[in-house]
Amino acid sequence: MDITTAINGTVAGGFERVRDEFAAVAATEGGDLAAQLVAYRHGERVVDLWTGPELDGDSLLGTFSASKGAAHLVVALLVQDGVLDLDERVSHYWPEFGVEGKRDITLRELLAHRAGLVGADTGFTLEELADDRIVAERLGAQRPYWRPGSAFGYHALVIAALSGEVVRRATGRTIQEHFAERIRDPYTVDFHLGLPEDQESRFLSAQPMLTTPERTAALAARATGAHSLSGIAFNRNHPRNPELWTLPNHRTVRALGTTSWGGVASARGLARMYAAAIGPLDGMVPLLKPDTAAAFAQIQSLGYDLVTREHKAFGAGFHVTSEYYPVLGQGSFGHSGAGGQQAFADPRNGVAYGYTRRRFPFPAAAAPENDRLIRALYAAF
Repeated sequence: MDITTAINGTVAGGFERVRDEFAAVAATEGGDLAAQLVAYRHGERVVDLWTGPELDGDSLLGTFSASKGAAHLVVALLVQDGVLDLDERVSHYWPEFGVEGKRDITLRELLAHRAGLVGADTGFTLEELADDRIVAERLGAQRPYWRPGSAFGYHALVIAALSGEVVRRATGRTIQEHFAERIRDPYTVDFHLGLPEDQESRFLSAQPMLTTPERTAALAARATGAHSLSGIAFNRNHPRNPELWTLPNHRTVRALGTTSWGGVASARGLARMYAAAIGPLDGMVPLLKPDTAAAFAQIQSLGYDLVTREHKAFGAGFHVTSEYYPVLGQGSFGHSGAGGQQAFADPRNGVAYGYTRRRFPFPAAAAPENDRLIRALYAAF
């Protein structure tokens, strides 16, 4: 296959090596890769590429946990406005939360995955898990799985339902409503926390991971029990839990815009959202002041994650992305998704990055090609 003809889109002068690396990534996947890559530098789009059957630059894909970045930009804006305070107790905003040893958990601790509320003892049906209000009500009444503040573990499927309930109690409006009104619509960000029916034709369903005997063996070696912290956090303790890769393919998920994992976006939308967060964009002021961005990017949890059983670094609701990609500037923040999505802002270098792929990667979460693509991007300036 002539891979050069399979790569669509444009790059600015000096960024040709990013196109070359994207083509090399596509070649390693034997023509199966369907992906989008977009980057901004100082408010200008310098990379806009896509490849793969059925997909174009405007196609919408499930964002999985990259949705958390959109949700927590809303929280950051409300902190910046003085409506929320990171060091205020969650129970101040949400009194019913202050039971079962949770009275003194702060919003900062919650956003840093330190609250110990990674899931429910009996799990959730898909319909329950997709409804942030139901998740918040269940977990707000539950005892934590560890003493809050003593450790951290990735609240993979529920974190933004919890922070979203704080937002709703403080403002009377949902994260989805705030996101549409303050970020998506005014900045024309192609990211949806709640996909309208008339946009469904742009959505491409997620595809399963390609399996091999070696991949199957590796996954089996890392498997944890359904009632372990990891099993509970990923809802495997419920008998009808759907496979993770299928989550965006359910219309109820896309319609509700489940804030922890149910967003739908293009790479253009992911990158533009973070470009709007940190710098002027098309004559509009940045969403976040530098002090706000720095506060949310500051490391809050670092070390052994009780859920993923890996070394992790979390800010307030975001990944501290420079801990995963050392070429980035200090103070970078964003969020990956289990389907291989990656998106972040690097204020020091004026960079915003968005990557989506259709087929679930191996290993899951931030697809390994992101390291190659990001290094190529940063080598261009």
